[in-house]
Amino acid sequence: MDQEDTKSTLDSPLIPSSEKGFGYGDHTLAKNNNAEIIVELKKQMRLAGPLVVVSFLQYSLQMISVMFVGRLDELSLASASMATSFAGVTGFSFMLGMASALETLCGQAFGAKQYHMLGIHMQRAMLVLTLVSIPIAVLWGFTEEIFTMLKQDPEISMHAGLYAWWLIPSILPYGLLQCQLRFLQAQNNVLPLIISTGISSLVHVLACWTSIFRFGFGNKGFSKEALDDLLSFIELGIPSALMVCLEQWSYEFLIIVSGLLSNPKLETSMMSISMNTSAVAFRIPFGLGSAISTRVSNELGAGRPYAARLAVLIVMFLAVTQGLLLSSIAVAVRSIWGYMYTNDEELVRYLASVMPVLAISNFLDGMQTVLSGTTRGCGWQKIGAYVNLGSYYLVGLPFAIILTFVFHFGGKGLWMGIMCGSGLQALLLCAITMHTNWEQEAMKSKARVFASTIPTNLAS
Repeated sequence: MDQEDTKSTLDSPLIPSSEKGFGYGDHTLAKNNNAEIIVELKKQMRLAGPLVVVSFLQYSLQMISVMFVGRLDELSLASASMATSFAGVTGFSFMLGMASALETLCGQAFGAKQYHMLGIHMQRAMLVLTLVSIPIAVLWGFTEEIFTMLKQDPEISMHAGLYAWWLIPSILPYGLLQCQLRFLQAQNNVLPLIISTGISSLVHVLACWTSIFRFGFGNKGFSKEALDDLLSFIELGIPSALMVCLEQWSYEFLIIVSGLLSNPKLETSMMSISMNTSAVAFRIPFGLGSAISTRVSNELGAGRPYAARLAVLIVMFLAVTQGLLLSSIAVAVRSIWGYMYTNDEELVRYLASVMPVLAISNFLDGMQTVLSGTTRGCGWQKIGAYVNLGSYYLVGLPFAIILTFVFHFGGKGLWMGIMCGSGLQALLLCAITMHTNWEQEAMKSKARVFASTIPTNLAS
């Protein structure tokens, strides 16, 4: 390997002065700027729009449940929130993270026209996630005992344990669905996703189960080659899972900590509603992040680094625009938003006081989400895991604890602290992206794709 190939990928800026060597001959960015931007914007909107809808419909199952539970009493809302948070921390986030490795593997294989590898990568992921679901299910069975050990309110712990038991049947279908979603997403095939999630949101859990198995493996059957080289998926799947989990765990930790405050039912209920509010707003940047992951992985796999870089520029503009709009709306409706979840006047007033902080946090979270999509598209999951570890566990959570228990800001202090973590995460990921050598990333993508390629006549 020559010296140029061993250089860091952080050698050249996001916007270089020339496009020579990028597959565009001698054309410069200035000559093709307008037409290429419009074409790329259309591609992203055709992909991001349906993915936003899919993400919202998937989340609507949980959101609707929380809304109905909130109409009962504070105990029911707090218990359901604790159980949902625990399930997210210990299961759903890990399954989602591991499946996200397919955004790199399937996306780059599709861009390189190694189509036969898409099903093999997906089947490897499904095998691994099936095995992972077993210890997760066992862990969820002891939710009540774990909460009791963590000194949570005994009544909340008992009801949360019961709620978690009913979540156990969902973990395996959830993992398989995430694999299938990314298999189709990598091919820019989003219509089946909209149809399946639309039906699921209408008839809730029953249609969710049937739609998962409706699409099958998505190719000509199971390939025995999927059993080979599982380590290649695990090597990328583990950092992918850590990247997602380290971030989500920090947010879910806030609900656990809120249960230790002086009024645990009020604080936990406020955190539950604000978390759900944040998650609703998160659907748009999450869709954009999924879209840019696909666009970047496809273009790098196809050997078009300029197109990948242009896609990143456009999605960053879209992220800023939607972030400002959604944050403004959150502040405008802060006095009435709580009534969507509860009729408790004290809780509604408390939530209104937190909404401005939540709006800023959502803006920063949206920025890091699209940058994390770029990270997945390039296959930088290890870098992303380190960034998330430092941002949330060296800055975000310590600040949250200090502001809450030392300066006595209560639940608002938890959001202020985690906002510091997401802000640092966005700043670091932006710096990495802005200084990326996209030509070298395209070469790395090519090496990754063909290192895992199985000859077509064997992949059947």
